[in-house]
Amino acid sequence: MGRYMEFRVLGPVEVRRDGHRVAFSGAKLHTVLAALLLAREEVVSDERLCRLLWGWAPPATVSAQLYTYISRLRKILGDEVMIDRRPPGYAMSIGNATVDLNEFEKLALGGREALIKEDFERAGELLRDALARWNGQPFANATEYLADAEAPRLTEARAVTLEHRIAADLALGRHEQITGELTGLVAEFPLRERIRCQLMTALCRSGRQADAIHLYHHGRAVLADELGVNPGEELQATYRALLDGTLDRPPGSAPAVRAGARPRPSGPSAAAPAMLPPDTVDFTGRGPELDLVCRALAPDAQGSGRPRRVLVTGMAGLGKTALAVHAAHRCQRHFPDGQLYADLRAADGTPRHPARVLRRLLRALGPMDDVPAADDQDQLVRLYRERTRGRQLLIVLDNASGAAQLGPLLPNTPEPAVLVTGRTALPTVAGAHTVALAPLQARDSLELLAAAAGPARVAAAPCAASAIVEHCAGLPLALRIVGTRIAARPHCTPDRLARRLADPVTRLRELHSGDLDVHTSLLPSWRALEPEVRAVFPALAALGAEPFPAAAAATALDLPEAEAERLLEALADAALLEVSGADEWGQPCYLFHPLVRLFALSLEERRAPLPGGPAGRAEHNRRLTHRP
Repeated sequence: MGRYMEFRVLGPVEVRRDGHRVAFSGAKLHTVLAALLLAREEVVSDERLCRLLWGWAPPATVSAQLYTYISRLRKILGDEVMIDRRPPGYAMSIGNATVDLNEFEKLALGGREALIKEDFERAGELLRDALARWNGQPFANATEYLADAEAPRLTEARAVTLEHRIAADLALGRHEQITGELTGLVAEFPLRERIRCQLMTALCRSGRQADAIHLYHHGRAVLADELGVNPGEELQATYRALLDGTLDRPPGSAPAVRAGARPRPSGPSAAAPAMLPPDTVDFTGRGPELDLVCRALAPDAQGSGRPRRVLVTGMAGLGKTALAVHAAHRCQRHFPDGQLYADLRAADGTPRHPARVLRRLLRALGPMDDVPAADDQDQLVRLYRERTRGRQLLIVLDNASGAAQLGPLLPNTPEPAVLVTGRTALPTVAGAHTVALAPLQARDSLELLAAAAGPARVAAAPCAASAIVEHCAGLPLALRIVGTRIAARPHCTPDRLARRLADPVTRLRELHSGDLDVHTSLLPSWRALEPEVRAVFPALAALGAEPFPAAAAATALDLPEAEAERLLEALADAALLEVSGADEWGQPCYLFHPLVRLFALSLEERRAPLPGGPAGRAEHNRRLTHRP
C-alpha cells in the first residue's frame, strides 16, 4: 500500500508523509517547492524561479543552483512525485498527493455556491472546513520574493471566505455569537468595508444601534485617512438601512450574499465607457496566447478575490497591442461597467506622464467637476481609485514603460481587471498572469502575410512568400508592412519585394509603409537604455546571428565577464536581446532577433561614416551577413 503525502502552503511550506512532517530546511528550497505546487503541474520557467529566489539581483551561477535545488527536492520527495525538466523550466506532478490550497479553494467554492442557493447550514459547514486548512501566514518559511508575489492573493481569498462564512451565520440568526469575532476582524482588516457592514448588522440586530452608527463613522474616518476615499456603496447602503430601521430585518428575508457585487451607478453620467481601439479584423495566429489572456481576464469562478492582472510582454513589433485589444473585445461581456484604454507612450515614443493619463481616464469615468485643474497626481489617483472601485471594468494600459508610470494607474480593489502591455517584466504587476510573446512560426507568419496582402496574391507566388516570411523572421509588424505594400501595388508581384528584402543591407529600409516602420518601432527601446549599454549594442550585434555566451561578449568588449553579463541582461530586460538556452558549461547564451541585429548594426553605420570607401562598405556588408 502506497504512502499518503500532503503538501501545505497556507502557512509554512511543509511536506507530510503518512501524517509525519518531512524534515528539510532552507527558504530557497521551500520557495522552489511552493512555486512548483502553485503552478498545478504547469511549467515554471527558470526566469520565474530566479525572480522568486533572488528577486532582481540573481547570482551568476543561477542555472547550477536551480539544478541543485531540483535535485534535492527529487531526493526528499521520492518516487511519489515527478519533477520533469520541460524547457524553459520545470513541472511537478504530485500524483495522489493533496495540497491544502486546492482543498481550501474547492471547499470555499462549494460554500459560496451553497450560500447563493440560501442553504446556509451547508454553506457555513463548508466554509468553516475551508478556513480550517489555514495554519498561519502563507509561505512563512519561503523567500520574501515569493511571499510578496503570491501571499496577497491568498490572504485576500481567506478574507473573502471569512466574509461568506459570516454571511451564513448572520442568515442563521447567530449575530450575538459572532459579534466578538467580527470586532476582532474589523481591527485586523480596518479597510474591508464588507466586514464592517457585517459587524454593523450584528450590532444592530443585538440592539446596539448607537455602537453600529459609531462604527460607520469610524470606518469613514479610516478610509479618508488611509486611502483618501469616501465609503463605498455597500457601506453607505448599510448605514442608510441602519438609519431608516430596515437593517434589523429578520435573517433570511433577503439574500445573505451578493457575490461581491456593488450597485452600479445610474443616471446620465453613468454611461459605461467604451475606449477600446477598433479590433483587428484580420487578427491571425496567437491562439494559445489569446486563450491564456481571456482565461485570466474571466471572472474568478472560485471567488478568491484575487485581482485580475495580465501582462503581455515581448519585443517591439511582436503584436502585443493587437493581441491585447483583440482579447479585450472578446471579453467585453465580462465587463458591463465598461472598458478603459490608454496608450502610455506618446507619438514620439516617450512615456506619457501618469497625471495626464489619469485625467483622460477620469474624463471617461464621469463628470470632471471634482477633478483638480492642476496635475495634482495624488488627488487624481485618489479620484481614479474611488471611481473604479467596485466596478466591473476592463482597463487596458498599453506600452507601459516602468513601475513609476504604471503604479498610479492600477486600481486598489479586485473588481476592475487590468491588461498591461510592455516590452519587459514589470515588478508593479507582480503576481500577474504574464504572457510572453515569441516570434510567429512560419505557418502563422504565412497566414498573417496572406491576410494583409490578399490570399490570392500570396498563393500565386509561393516561393516569394516563403522568402518574405524568412526575411521577416516571425515579426508581425514586418509581415504586416510587407503585406500592406503588396496589397497597395496590384500590378507588382511579390517576387520583386522578396528580392529587395533578401539584401540585409537594405532590409530595414524596405520594412516601412506609411506610419508602420520596424526601425522606428525599435528606437524607443534603444533610447531607454543606459548610455553604457547603448554604446556596446552595435559591437554585440557584430558577434553574429548565432547564440553567444557572456564570455564571448566579454572578449569582444574587452570587459570582465561579470560586467559583460550585466550589460547583456540590461539588453534582455529591454527586449533587445533574448536568452537562448545554455552552453556546454550551463552558462546562459544570448541571441539577437535577426531584425534587431540589423537595427543595431545600422545604428553604428548612422553614427559615423564608413571608413575605407568601397572596402569599408564591403566590410560592413560582411558583418551584416556574418555567421560564426
